[in-house]
Amino acid sequence: MSPVSHAPSSTDPYDVAVVGGGVAGLTAALTAAAEGARVAVLVKGDLLASASSEAQGGVAAAVGRDDAAELHAADTVAAGRGLCRPSAVSVLTAEAPERIADLRVLGVRFAESSGLEGGHSRRRVLHVGGAETGRRISETLAGRALEKPSLDVLEHERAVAVVPGEGVRTDRGEIAARAIVLAAGGFAALWARTTNPPGSVGDGIVLGHRAGAAVADLELVQFHPTALEGTRLLLSEALRGEGALLVDAEGRRFTDELAPRDVVAREVAAKGTALLDLRPVDRSRFPSLMRRLAEEGFDASAEPVPIAPAAHYTMGGVVTDLDGRTDVPGLYAAGECACTGVHGANRLASNSLLECLVFGHRAALAALGDTPAGAVAAVPEPLVEMTTDEDRRAVWEHAGLIRDGAGLELLRESSHVLVRLLAECALTRRESRGGHFRADFPYTDPALDGRHTVLRPGRPPLLEPWS
Repeated sequence: MSPVSHAPSSTDPYDVAVVGGGVAGLTAALTAAAEGARVAVLVKGDLLASASSEAQGGVAAAVGRDDAAELHAADTVAAGRGLCRPSAVSVLTAEAPERIADLRVLGVRFAESSGLEGGHSRRRVLHVGGAETGRRISETLAGRALEKPSLDVLEHERAVAVVPGEGVRTDRGEIAARAIVLAAGGFAALWARTTNPPGSVGDGIVLGHRAGAAVADLELVQFHPTALEGTRLLLSEALRGEGALLVDAEGRRFTDELAPRDVVAREVAAKGTALLDLRPVDRSRFPSLMRRLAEEGFDASAEPVPIAPAAHYTMGGVVTDLDGRTDVPGLYAAGECACTGVHGANRLASNSLLECLVFGHRAALAALGDTPAGAVAAVPEPLVEMTTDEDRRAVWEHAGLIRDGAGLELLRESSHVLVRLLAECALTRRESRGGHFRADFPYTDPALDGRHTVLRPGRPPLLEPWS
């Protein structure tokens, strides 16, 4: 897919510059453009190379007759293990049907029947093309973005600093903009075993932190239990929702396939050898996934396939309010690089694409409605960090499914800023909860219910309640 331009179409400042071209970024860009704004979308690689494009799960929304936003909210809070921000959950689940309606208008054709995934009390997960939901939605949004004359998509334009009130500095030059929306995704590719594309290393979080924004909950990481062993290939939770079984080397089922992901991931890891049996599933509903398995040498109709947990989704990020505002005027964030508190300690399946839609929309409206920020006195240092294989191996070893203080102290000495921030947060949370499990503090501490780990530049981490 070709971009509209590789250079700004005018020397005038953009109304909004969006850093990131996944579902959150494109939603923010299209929302702003629909309001008459001039928008730039900066993508460090190809437009359709985001983690959103690889999302196999669906979009959760209470659109069925037997469902309601309140039920969706209750399931989200239960999955979040006492750390969800109630107001954010309410916004997410209440606005979900409207955002689904927006996608239908844009041309997304969801399957007629909704699916069931772990942690959901109703069949409310909407899919497109079986396990191709993220790609189909991303393609639709990208196509609409490329049609907008007021929206410039700048591919291979890596942001190296965000300067609220001025714009974005890239590895090619400067993009002037009155407001900036960070939508650059999460950082699950910092782990050696991951389902994410290599570029998901938290650039947006580091950009926000260096610009003065608070970050939070970096220790809360979701490990997907069913990645094809030795690969990045995710075997969607939708498969387990349709009857796939988790079995050991002898073919014996050993866990509840639809338990929360953190529980299932640790059960799978503890087995050593774990397999996903797809023979009970109508595999014709997942043609692209079956094709990928065949390319890897597996016949899912004949025998179970080997699986192992992998880092999949990061709940933490740049702290925002319910409209994407950070604590730096003129700087907003949405999607996986933001932390609204909506996911708590463990994201409910298929709430991630929904988060991109709901909060990408809200962040764009806030960016246009707020008074433009004045220029900052100090310009943040440019982002020059590269993630090495050594970094990834260390993060997997010391901040994987099970961590402890000794390993986290080693990460605290890392040369990689985000690895250090992750270690600071994980050391501060002296308990086990959701995606954060410490062998030296294996129990949940009720005193930490509702408290998230906040890091502000130049200050020690604090455990604070959501405001």
